[in-house]
Amino acid sequence: MSIVKSGSATYKPLGKKGKGSISTETGALSSHPYGFNTRFEDGKGSNPEELIGAAHASCFTMALSLALADAGYEDGELKTTAKISLDKTDDGFKISQSALSLSATVEGISEDEFAKIAQEAKANCPVSKLLDTKITLEFDLSA
Repeated sequence: MSIVKSGSATYKPLGKKGKGSISTETGALSSHPYGFNTRFEDGKGSNPEELIGAAHASCFTMALSLALADAGYEDGELKTTAKISLDKTDDGFKISQSALSLSATVEGISEDEFAKIAQEAKANCPVSKLLDTKITLEFDLSA
């Protein structure tokens, strides 16, 4: 059985002058603006890359949290940023990388054990598996 979640987008008129809105079924975003100017210029609103970044950061962080709890660690805090790189290629645009940057506090864990669990979470969270791109992970672990 699949868990199905949805997001939606509208855009008009067509092309660079168009404007759109993004919504999620939960209402986390409701008619939030996006367009060419928010993606490639300094316009106010959102863009697909930051939404992918939020999705990847949240998926990885939850996967890591659950893996740490499964390993017996219950006290800590995880903060992740995902920087999504969009590059122009000969074939158009491509998302070339998701760079995860993690700040973590986990009581009683060694850096080696943390690194192993974090790398497994990076490789196995569903959004990492979805992305067909290079995924990097840097972390700062404090006790």
